[in-house]
Amino acid sequence: DAMGSHSGIRSVFTNSDLRFGKIRGEDGKKVEVTDTNYVMYLMSQERRVRKAAFECVYKTYEQFANTFATLYEARVKESTTNAKIRNYANSITASTAHDEVTPVIYNSLIDAVNEGLPVLYDYYDLKKEVLGLSNLHLYDIYAPLMGEIDSEYTYEKAVEEVLKTVEVFGEEYASNLRAGLCEKGWVDVYPCRGKRGGAFSSGTPGTEPYILLNFTNKLDDVSTLAHEAGHSMHTWFSTHYNEPHNSDYTIFVAEVASTVNELLMAHRMLEECQSDDEKLYILNQLMETYKGTLYRQTMFAEFERDMHAMCEKGVPLTAATLNEHYYNIVKRYFGPRVKCDKQIAYEWMRIPHFYTCFYVYKYATCISAASAIVKRIETEGESYINQYIDFLKCGGSKSPLDSLLVAGIDMTKPEVITSAIDEFADCVRQFREIYEKNN
Repeated sequence: DAMGSHSGIRSVFTNSDLRFGKIRGEDGKKVEVTDTNYVMYLMSQERRVRKAAFECVYKTYEQFANTFATLYEARVKESTTNAKIRNYANSITASTAHDEVTPVIYNSLIDAVNEGLPVLYDYYDLKKEVLGLSNLHLYDIYAPLMGEIDSEYTYEKAVEEVLKTVEVFGEEYASNLRAGLCEKGWVDVYPCRGKRGGAFSSGTPGTEPYILLNFTNKLDDVSTLAHEAGHSMHTWFSTHYNEPHNSDYTIFVAEVASTVNELLMAHRMLEECQSDDEKLYILNQLMETYKGTLYRQTMFAEFERDMHAMCEKGVPLTAATLNEHYYNIVKRYFGPRVKCDKQIAYEWMRIPHFYTCFYVYKYATCISAASAIVKRIETEGESYINQYIDFLKCGGSKSPLDSLLVAGIDMTKPEVITSAIDEFADCVRQFREIYEKNN
């Protein structure tokens, strides 16, 4: 029971005790900022609202920097001590061993993403241009390049779009997903009172792989359904082709099948849609996915690796040390042409994933693997599809690296990461071409 207590304390403190104060929203009325609605205000069309929310949140975190530093140092010490007791070389080796991988995978991800930072800088240049700003601040980063498109999607239309996307996977995949979405009641579709937010898929041997949605008729909701359907079909294949004790795939591959569906549908809709506005909207979503999942999560992974290494050398993780190191990493990831506001030094306090040590890098490796799989599906077609389906059937019968090898994806090769960076660069190029043509 003692293990993980620091995460529990942090959760209670941030969710129950912290109060961030109020700002004036887009309508001029005062609204309370919370950790839940903070990003919503960062996505406001009004820069005044974005800046106010940014400063409001970090002013509060700054007041409790020493408390957060003490909690986080205690969590890191727990991780490093457990690794030492179990005779691992260090905590990163212990954590990656649990994933049946090595620190080489972790470090090569960070190295490859750092080499690909110029692509991210190019994206921020594009964002500054489209938003019409002389200087891009960190509170501008989440501002969307495109407003909501007029098209509304019924749930039935969303199901149709998802099923059309997965036809490429063959009859077994498509027919079982169709039955799940249309006949077996896999999905709790609409928001209602007392229902939790967000979306997820959950299934075990002996149950259907159920999906929770909060569908509001937006294109984003269609993408979310495709994503969660990918999870559910991964679970379906894993439970139907393995004994129960081998049916549960690991977190290291858990986001692969879902992201494959999401990327495939976005690429298909890009090819089919007639409106430039809709193309720009889809490209904006793709760019945000690569930025948030590949780059941001790797930035977190680098910070986490460095903090554990410092702790293992006996360096105290004080608030000043954590703030300085985090600020310097953020400054490097955002580049010389983004105004790196000083308040971002406190962002590490907002990230609950740091209390599940060496977890966030798996988001980045999953989107990289998914991007490589989608590229092979689109270039090789049916000759590759069976390999991908065999990967879905692996479940927990193989290590995550070996199961990805079934799909022809070798995560020990940095080319998997650089290929995803190339895809991101291509999205930036396409957006810029269409935008400049229309402006």
